Amino acid sequence: MEVSPFSSEVTQYLSDWRQGNKDALDKLVPIVQSELKLLARRYLRRESISVSIQTTELINEAYLRLINRETDWQNRIHFFAVAAKIMRNFLIDHARKTKNAKHGGAFRDISIERMQLGIPQKNVDLIKLDEALKLLEEINERRSRIVELKFFGGLTSAETAEIVGVSEITVKREWLKAKAFLYTELSG
Repeated sequence: MEVSPFSSEVTQYLSDWRQGNKDALDKLVPIVQSELKLLARRYLRRESISVSIQTTELINEAYLRLINRETDWQNRIHFFAVAAKIMRNFLIDHARKTKNAKHGGAFRDISIERMQLGIPQKNVDLIKLDEALKLLEEINERRSRIVELKFFGGLTSAETAEIVGVSEITVKREWLKAKAFLYTELSG
């Protein structure tokens, strides 16, 4: 019987793994692998066509960082939220390295059109987006977290609400305000 990456069994495996049960990790990996692949593809779709990272590389990097992490996993959604943040950080680090002149790189563009702001298509540098998110975090940490979970993590408003600890309608309202802020910052 196949277990969904969103089943309560995943939460139990996470708990068992954190308590030192290595068999739980062996059971967990095949279950979450497909969801990690979806997360990785979402991230890479936002990168320009010339991206030099493959889905497998991003998944492997996230996996290595996740298993070496000392985290008290609250539930499966917490796990995938952390995985999304790890992938985002890896891609930003990669973008910074390739931008560095000694590596002969340049900025990578991502499309902001997927944020559905109802504006003409505009490409945004991943590093500029990260800087805008950091500024948003200083101003309003919850909105920054919502952007990270929904935009980068691909979570629904309901899943985001569960993690953030607010109602779904609050997430939707904060999401709209965060998108407006980011649009203003990135179009500056």
